[in-house]
Amino acid sequence: MKVKKSIASILLWMLILGFGLSIANSQATTASADGETRSWRTAPRHSAGIAPDPAQHTDTAIVQVYAAPTYGWRGVFAVHPWIIFKRKGETAFTRYDVVGWRAPDVVQRNYALPDGLWYGSQPALLVDHRGQDIDAMITDIEAAIASYPYASEYQSYPGPNSNTFLAHIGREVPALRLDLPANAIGKDYRPVTRPVGLSSSGTGLQASLWGLLGLTLGLEEGLELNILGLNFGIDLNSPGLRLPFIGRLGLDDTTVTGQAADK
Repeated sequence: MKVKKSIASILLWMLILGFGLSIANSQATTASADGETRSWRTAPRHSAGIAPDPAQHTDTAIVQVYAAPTYGWRGVFAVHPWIIFKRKGETAFTRYDVVGWRAPDVVQRNYALPDGLWYGSQPALLVDHRGQDIDAMITDIEAAIASYPYASEYQSYPGPNSNTFLAHIGREVPALRLDLPANAIGKDYRPVTRPVGLSSSGTGLQASLWGLLGLTLGLEEGLELNILGLNFGIDLNSPGLRLPFIGRLGLDDTTVTGQAADK
């Protein structure tokens, strides 16, 4: 009993700490260098300098997935993800993400720079695939984008939203090995008519009711419990804790294959 109480206390304090750090980060990203508060119109969206120069990698097919805290107070709770790719021979990336304020056409192509800051928030790299067989993966990704069932729908909570979109691609293209973080609210959104299916990485199983209550077990995700959109779990693939607000606490879980592994 004491052990259970100790574990519960540790998780509670980790949750409080994560919440506090997230608020501090959100406040930092909405303040300019001179202390003035930014609006979404003036928030920086320049390149984060993470994506490779496509012109220097003409002979290489590349797929990358990014996620950054959403703008404003929502960044305390959730991230916004997107996917970029280029085929062998191409000299520019194509970017796809779901942008709610572009409804009814929420699926946007090249809405922003491939690795641009998301309205002031620094993106993190989740997936980096390069080299052989990536052209075939891109074909599958394009088919998944075309088959997204909520292309004219958007609801920030509990979904469908930008995380629902990337989760759909992950399910349709398991080779992507996409492991969305615990604070990717909306990744677990499922209609009541299909409460059971593949996890968002396509490597496991998931039971979820509208993304508000569910359980996921997968090779990439590990074990994750969803309660009202707040996810708690443990990842054994790359050991770490999956937590609300923080997303992940543990070893780096970025999926890297091909030539990117040598850099």
